Amino acid sequence: MRKLWNDTGATRIVAILLGACLIFVGVVVIFSILPLGKVKYRYIPETSIVSTTTPKEIVTHMRTPDPLKAVYMSSWAAGNEKFRAHLFDLVDTTEVNAVVIDVKDFSGRISFPVDDPRLIKIGSAQNRISDVKDFIMRLHEKNIYVIARISSFQDSFLIKNHPELSVKTRSGAIWQDYKGVKWLDAGAQPVWDYLVAIGEQSYALGFDELNFDYIRYPSDGNLEDISYSWSNGRTRREVMHDFFLYLREQLASTSVPLSADLFGLTTSSNDDLGIGQVLTDALPYFDYVSPMVYPSHFSTGYLGFEKPAIHPYDVVKFAMMTAVNRVIAASSSPSKLRPWLQAFDLGATYTPAMVRAQIQATNDVGLSSWMLWDAACIYDKNDFVAKEGSSTAEIN
Repeated sequence: MRKLWNDTGATRIVAILLGACLIFVGVVVIFSILPLGKVKYRYIPETSIVSTTTPKEIVTHMRTPDPLKAVYMSSWAAGNEKFRAHLFDLVDTTEVNAVVIDVKDFSGRISFPVDDPRLIKIGSAQNRISDVKDFIMRLHEKNIYVIARISSFQDSFLIKNHPELSVKTRSGAIWQDYKGVKWLDAGAQPVWDYLVAIGEQSYALGFDELNFDYIRYPSDGNLEDISYSWSNGRTRREVMHDFFLYLREQLASTSVPLSADLFGLTTSSNDDLGIGQVLTDALPYFDYVSPMVYPSHFSTGYLGFEKPAIHPYDVVKFAMMTAVNRVIAASSSPSKLRPWLQAFDLGATYTPAMVRAQIQATNDVGLSSWMLWDAACIYDKNDFVAKEGSSTAEIN
């Protein structure tokens, strides 16, 4: 029995060893057949995980057209389809190739939602142009150059939250002009930083140019009872010069064209008009300078006219010729000049012929670019040269 048991145990051991060998051979064969050795693995770092969020829309910018022929639109008009249709009709049927849109108006409210934390904290944004990026894209599709107008030192909203930044009365109260509008102190650098932030946000959304308006000290109101606590001994002209320089330096990285709106009288005045504006001071820091040479804004006696408003050609030609001569004398280029012209009724009923007379005067002094202002944002197509085969439909 013992011998039988030993023989049986030996046989079992041999069988087990033989089975193990067969299993090993089988595994080798299987691994040699399967393509596991051909699989390539790639390490994907955590930051490379594919996002399921929609990619951001690509923002593009247009080159400044030469010549530029623009019309103004308020933020309310820009957010209204009826006024948009009017603008598109102008572009499709006339020489208009640009639009100036309020980004911040005299109220201090920004015209569209913002994502810059600095601006969100201020809380000045409204929803007047809720689809601003899409609207700009539509304008670009029609080859319309889009300019962001920023009313700089008129700003009742910011003063409500930051009264320390306001122009003051001599007693320290908040000063306001005859219209009840409050003004920011032009010497306050926190205000400068705020305007730069608005400019950067506008450019990031697709605006092609930043146009700074009301870059001056107040000109009406009780100017005898007024004080500026941020000037630090600087004159008004010096403050404005420093502001111009600051804008250029802070916005240089964007390469966005900058333009400045100036009083019409800066074309011929020998001083800063008491508001800090001197035409030649702006030239080094802005790509375009726009004197507001509205004939109705020149006082009785200008060029000997009792009512300058009824002499649009003469007023604009003299003002802009004087400006051209000053720019040349300052060793700058007259091509920087791009006047604002009158397309509204004040001092006279402004007919298309009177609007065209201003454009002709601009051309006759060697300039070709201009912008038309009408606060109502409704323009007669007869103000412009029509495109061949254009429609004559007007806004209702």
